[in-house]
Amino acid sequence: MSILTVKNVSHDFGGRVIFEDVSFRLLRGEHVGLIGANGEGKSTFMNIITGKLMPDAGNIEWSKNVRVGYLDQHTKLKKGDTIEDVLKSAFTYLFDMEQRINSIYEQMADATPQAMDKMLEEVGTLQDLLTNNDFYTIDSKVQEVGRALGLSDIGLDRDVHDLSGGQRTKVLLAKLLLEKPDILLLDEPTNYLDEQHIEWLKRYLQEYEKAFILISHDIPFLNSVINLIYHVENSRLSRYVGDYDSFMKVREAKIKQVEAAYKKQQQEIASLKDFVARNKARVSTRNMAMSRQKKLDKMEKIELIREKPKPTFDFLSSRASGRMVFETKDLVIGYDEPLSKPLNLLMERGEKIALVGANGLGKTTLLRSILGEIKSISGSVELGDYLYIGYFEQEIKKGNKNTCLQEVWDEFPSYSQVEIRGALAKCGLTTDHIESKIIVLSGGEQAKVRLCKLINKETNLLVLDEPTNHLDVEAKAELKKALKEYKGSILLICHEPEFYQDVVTKVWQCEDWAMKI
Repeated sequence: MSILTVKNVSHDFGGRVIFEDVSFRLLRGEHVGLIGANGEGKSTFMNIITGKLMPDAGNIEWSKNVRVGYLDQHTKLKKGDTIEDVLKSAFTYLFDMEQRINSIYEQMADATPQAMDKMLEEVGTLQDLLTNNDFYTIDSKVQEVGRALGLSDIGLDRDVHDLSGGQRTKVLLAKLLLEKPDILLLDEPTNYLDEQHIEWLKRYLQEYEKAFILISHDIPFLNSVINLIYHVENSRLSRYVGDYDSFMKVREAKIKQVEAAYKKQQQEIASLKDFVARNKARVSTRNMAMSRQKKLDKMEKIELIREKPKPTFDFLSSRASGRMVFETKDLVIGYDEPLSKPLNLLMERGEKIALVGANGLGKTTLLRSILGEIKSISGSVELGDYLYIGYFEQEIKKGNKNTCLQEVWDEFPSYSQVEIRGALAKCGLTTDHIESKIIVLSGGEQAKVRLCKLINKETNLLVLDEPTNHLDVEAKAELKKALKEYKGSILLICHEPEFYQDVVTKVWQCEDWAMKI
């Protein structure tokens, strides 16, 4: 039975055609991977099917009484709400039932005997629904899920506005788990999650009996949980049975078939055109020439599959730094309270180090303390000589109204417009992207703009805080290649072992020195 039916949907955004006559059907129990390059419209598709965005044409039909849970990468949490408040909001519909019961009890004082019978019947039905949905054990369920996802360690009374990106994602995941929806819509759920909880989410989705649609660029994760692929490319949506690896084999074969058919047709077109050109002027062969021309005119032209521009990242190296990159002496990091034991860390020239461990341990805080962006609680940091630092921050600054062109030009005012456009194009951005405001780009496209600024700056130390978040498969592979070839030093936070293992020379396990685990 179909849970969701999308019929002939078309949608434009910012002058770009995102979808053209797209259809889609989701059946119960299907585990769908929604894939495609950055900016192809995956998050837009999610917003359309959830009603956050109206398509320009087409219909969206959900089957009746389907409860949808949506983990949106751009969900905002309200300042002043605690983690517990957000988790309890999963049961809003039950609290509404309780309010309805209380309202009915108030109306009973003035009710006629006939109306009283109807009211008692409604109260009985609502009371059964509350009991069947474990309304009276909500507090214990919230505590249980909070423990499972490590939120109890953070403190359920903590303001959600003060949480890290990974902690916010965990809160939203926990809320979804408590809602027990009929269908899960997950938009890059592994972004900001640590390895431990990516593994937990993987097991949860493997055992999930209901349907879900998952957007992810983490291929090992995707392969382990899905049984169907929908590929978004060139405003179209194509269905493939199996996992991502199966999809790639079928797609490569399809591309070769189209290329062979295109080549054969081009040869036929050339032959027909040549015959028409040589024979249309002669009376004896004019009819044959006109017949060939009609065949040409009626021929349905085969188009090659348009490949998106692939990014190439090549970091500019400055002169070599001193032997010592940085050294900490009894450094204690944190804000109001310590996040670490006293740290005595040393990084030397040429080392490539990954910082790993669960969210909330203070990895980003350590980077910012080393760079001098925030004050440590105690101890000291000594930076080495001749350091030229490139810093990729985890959080994207909100509300940037600049175009991509202006954003990079502000950073490199001596460049010509042609050079700026060329630099952005090398990062896999098209003319449409380059002239668009950053605020309307996808997370992956915004990350490419930030990487463009980083690769065009001469550096000998790269400090990268989860740079793979939002990047599509090709961009991630290209970034990995560029980091392996980089001659300088690298300090990297990453939760994807398959990304950092071939890049780094050392791994620092932050749980060894963290105050909270």
